[in-house]
Amino acid sequence: MTGKYEAALVFSVAGGDDAVAALNTKFNDLIAKHGTVLGVDDWGKRKLAYLINDEAEGYYVFITFESGPEFPAELERIAKITDGVLRVMVIKK
Repeated sequence: MTGKYEAALVFSVAGGDDAVAALNTKFNDLIAKHGTVLGVDDWGKRKLAYLINDEAEGYYVFITFESGPEFPAELERIAKITDGVLRVMVIKK
């Protein structure tokens, strides 16, 4: 049984454009491996509402996907331990 989910990811821009692109590719590939990517809404670099790890800007990406019910928790776990990810939130749509 699959469900529809949306992952909101905020990446650090301190490492430059290459680091952001690598993180974006990593999470898109990870989701595609465990489910089906339905859409990617790439907001790009935005000013953060408050400082996170002394950073004022972040790179926002929203990925809509379908997967089994066990994967979203694993996706959040992986994102939280990945360097360069400032924030992550996965919701069921």
